[in-house]
Amino acid sequence: MDRLFLDANVLFSAAYLQVNALQGLWTLANVELISSDVARREAETNLAKKRPARLPNLAVLLQSVAAVPDAPAGAVLPSGMQLPAKDEPIFLACQHAGASHFLTGDAKHFGPYFDQSIGGVLIERPGTYLHRRLSSP
Repeated sequence: MDRLFLDANVLFSAAYLQVNALQGLWTLANVELISSDVARREAETNLAKKRPARLPNLAVLLQSVAAVPDAPAGAVLPSGMQLPAKDEPIFLACQHAGASHFLTGDAKHFGPYFDQSIGGVLIERPGTYLHRRLSSP
């Protein structure tokens, strides 16, 4: 079973439109959707600013996303990984929760790590993950 950690931008994007491909993550078998409180709050804050009418949709989606705790104090990024301070707690929570995948659309900060396993977590765009899953027999 894949344990998918959803970054804030994935949660935001899935809720932003009434129907979009990202919502396919919620229909997959043998996956567990997880995210941290920090990522969940960031998605909610950004959606409230940009499209407040979609907040109820985010709330519905979050019912199927397990909240995982923050990483313990003193946790450090895997060797060779560099992230802005605001992204560190999200990736550390992902790693600490034992996620198999970190799904993000943040190419600016995570782009150099796309399609790589770092600290035991495969970092992918959600579309890449969905395409692979839906095209596998």
